[in-house]
Amino acid sequence: MSQKRPVHNDEWGAARRMRGDWLKQMDAERPVLIAGPTASGKSAVALEIAARRGGVIVNADAIQVFANWRVLTARPTRDEEAVAPHRLYGHIAGDAPYSVGQWLREVAPLLMQGARPIIVGGTGLYFSALTGGLAEIPPTLPEVRQLADSRIAAEGAEALLGELDAASAARIDPWNPARVQRAWEVLHGTGRGIADWQDATPPPLLRLEDAQTVLLDADRDWLNARIERRFDAMIANGALEEARRNLDSGWDPAWPSAKAIGARALIDHLRGNRSLKDAVAEGKTATRQFAKRQRTWFRSRMRQWMTVQMP
Repeated sequence: MSQKRPVHNDEWGAARRMRGDWLKQMDAERPVLIAGPTASGKSAVALEIAARRGGVIVNADAIQVFANWRVLTARPTRDEEAVAPHRLYGHIAGDAPYSVGQWLREVAPLLMQGARPIIVGGTGLYFSALTGGLAEIPPTLPEVRQLADSRIAAEGAEALLGELDAASAARIDPWNPARVQRAWEVLHGTGRGIADWQDATPPPLLRLEDAQTVLLDADRDWLNARIERRFDAMIANGALEEARRNLDSGWDPAWPSAKAIGARALIDHLRGNRSLKDAVAEGKTATRQFAKRQRTWFRSRMRQWMTVQMP
């Protein structure tokens, strides 16, 4: 049975026509990078380009790599996958770790193969690592991660921030506990500050000037309305049943895939801890908040990209 995607392609089509159909001007040979906030229509744009100009669609979303969430993460449907080749979607077990470094290693051979890549997703760090290079920092040792986790829980991120080297502390976002913890783990695991590692970053796999870049932006109200509709459609298309399969398979909130937006709320509902209405409301709110953070990040870091306003 085919899946139906809760994406309003007519909205993308209207935006495309208003822009004078700039897709016709795209080079059929050079790689394409498509970024944008969640629910902005990135997958529809990628399919449009692949259908018109050819290419293989490559995932650049940190959660869509996991096999155990398809509906809830808005991964391409099987019908959409039949339109063009898709790579790096749903190929990682839900309880397995996955990093930007691993993603780069998997993308590298795709850049060398015959079909040009159309790389699409909402994880800005993947794009910055692809076009700006990534510091080759050794993996964090489990004992260092455990110590960091326990200290964050007991003392808060401020305690770890105060122990960073000056260069790293000045470079990271002090209000982002995950970034603070990462910098602390690097310093204590390698003896070198994360800023030092970053300064030794190797050349990028793909230079920005060698790619065609598309950044989808959208009016907040339009995007929020789209998020509302999409989450409702996810529930209608089986997201709750998908959550039940995860729960029956031993779902653990510590799994990397547990970061899927709405996953914890739906699992809580299935465990009898909240109503479905409340779980859906929380999922929508979390998605809107995430989209806001993405838009802020993209606007500050992707000023060189061609911006397409949606709709």
